[in-house]
Amino acid sequence: LIGLYIADLAAPAGRGSALSVASIERRLSGLVWGYAQRGARLDRTDRHIATVLAGIRRRHARPPARKEAILPDDLRAMLATLPRDLRGLRDRAILLTGFAGGLRRSEIVSLDHGKDDTPGSGGWVEILEGGALITLRGKTGWREVEIARGSDDRTCPVHALSQWLHYARIDFGPLFVAVSRNGLKATGDRLSDKHVARLIKQCVEDAGLRPDLARAERQRLYSGHSLRAGL
Repeated sequence: LIGLYIADLAAPAGRGSALSVASIERRLSGLVWGYAQRGARLDRTDRHIATVLAGIRRRHARPPARKEAILPDDLRAMLATLPRDLRGLRDRAILLTGFAGGLRRSEIVSLDHGKDDTPGSGGWVEILEGGALITLRGKTGWREVEIARGSDDRTCPVHALSQWLHYARIDFGPLFVAVSRNGLKATGDRLSDKHVARLIKQCVEDAGLRPDLARAERQRLYSGHSLRAGL
């Protein structure tokens, strides 16, 4: 019966609007929760339910929208738009570290200056003679990302990180934090991953990338994932 109910939710228009795959998944999660509250159990891996869901995904699921990759020349143009102040130093380090490490935006902002600086951090950065070593906590465990020093300080991620840490006077806690309103000092407030997405979109606009596209289309194509896609 549950399988028939789920199939009906995905039925084409005529008996009402069909729900998206994500909406159906949420409805099923609600049913599982409702059963549990009544002391019963609904097994969503049951073959009747799983078979119906698999068929719905094959027929109705849309592939995720691909984001435009930021390539080295794009990145140089974006870096050139940043101001030469504390915020600019921070954002330069964010862009270069995210690109060189192929990091997700959530991974970038979850980093600490050192190991075990803050509870629940997603990893930490070590500045070494030959480059930087980033240790990250992933879904399947810990992994290390090595970033080598570049030949030009203007585009070297390790140099950008060192400059940010020095002038922001960060020796403990979150690596990337907010800057005070007057722009003179770093606060202790960790940035959210939304900052990375907004930063990329703004730099794309300021650098004039993809002038063939309307602004709304550029905003849709570029996101926090564009750094990782570029690498």
